[in-house]
Amino acid sequence: MNNRLDLIQVEALGDTLSATTEQQRRLSVRGTNSDLGKRYETWRKQLLHARGELEALIDFSEDQHFDESPTQLVTSVSTQVSQLRRQVKAHSTNAVRGELLRNGINISLLGAPNAGKSSLLNLIVGREAAIVSREAGTTRDVVEIGLDIGGWYCKLGDMAGLRSESTTDIISATGTEGGVVGEVEQEGIRRAKQRALDSDILIIVLSIEPHPSGSGYHLPIDPSVHQTVVQGLASNLLKGALVVINKTDLLPLDDSIPHTYIPLILSTFPFLRPDEIFPTSCRRANSTKGRDPGGIQAFLGGLIRRFKDITGPIALEGDTDPSVWQEALGATERQRVLLNECLRHLDEFAGIVLSARSRPFGSGEDDDDGDVDIVLAAESLRSAAECLAHITGRGEAGDVEEVLGIVFEKWIFSSLFTKSHSH
Repeated sequence: MNNRLDLIQVEALGDTLSATTEQQRRLSVRGTNSDLGKRYETWRKQLLHARGELEALIDFSEDQHFDESPTQLVTSVSTQVSQLRRQVKAHSTNAVRGELLRNGINISLLGAPNAGKSSLLNLIVGREAAIVSREAGTTRDVVEIGLDIGGWYCKLGDMAGLRSESTTDIISATGTEGGVVGEVEQEGIRRAKQRALDSDILIIVLSIEPHPSGSGYHLPIDPSVHQTVVQGLASNLLKGALVVINKTDLLPLDDSIPHTYIPLILSTFPFLRPDEIFPTSCRRANSTKGRDPGGIQAFLGGLIRRFKDITGPIALEGDTDPSVWQEALGATERQRVLLNECLRHLDEFAGIVLSARSRPFGSGEDDDDGDVDIVLAAESLRSAAECLAHITGRGEAGDVEEVLGIVFEKWIFSSLFTKSHSH
């Protein structure tokens, strides 16, 4: 756009126009300034400078005397590239977090039939988005709702309750008609498990139920629910989980939920913290007035805290100003792909240097320049710089001139060094 905006700012402008939540708006506004583009351009120039130093070594090492030996020069360039790689990697990681803000956080309600998942969904959404019934298997397919929770765009999915035929005694104890899991319900359970495995956050909905003995109450945890949560954690896609203890209205008012049920939950799901477990009552939330009578607002507060945890920027260790990394959250998927491509070329450079260092001295392979293939190393840096140029849409045309300038500078310096020592 007449060289006034780089590609990053143009993309951010489009995101600003399409933003529907406060967090999306903040994210896109960050990208409309030039900070992110300036950072990528600085990295690109650092890579061009490093490449220029290596190419000067190719062109003039036999005719000129540099103030550094070839090995020292390659080591110095390698150190600079390694530091730059850490920054690029951190930006790529933060870009993934930014995509959660831009595209929405996937949340799944996971639990046994009649645990109260649909009732909880309706309370969060504020309308009857899902059918509520005591009949097991009412929800057969995934019911997905897009909504704004505390400024974060979320895609909340209610799914079929998970159960297996081996646990029908638990289901029957709730007053439903347990027994054989039908073919349609089996397909619903399969889809529910897949949706759970694809989620960013799982809400594990458990419910207080009458004890099968007919005396008192208990908190059943279906093995299928436990197994799905474990699989989600193993996939490394799941970024967090919360537990809702529903139907607390069935308990006497003096019943101690923390001492009775929370230890059971923590032993079953040891990755959880006590502040990630929320007693709720959908019935009280619908019928009782007062300050959060059903515990739904407390639960939503915990959910928002989890949003902050998984979408906040990650700073490099020892960085005294983490706010610098806020801008990285605004990187789009296109930019992240190019950052990862840049990382691949930087890894190629590191591999060339490492391979040379691992070869024994006197192996006959370029011993005079530290065993490093300077041509391949310089090409890796060129490709990495090109990826950064593609992100901003600037810089490609000037690469040759900039590198030649660095090479010429090296030549002038080495010529003066040679003349001063010849007299």
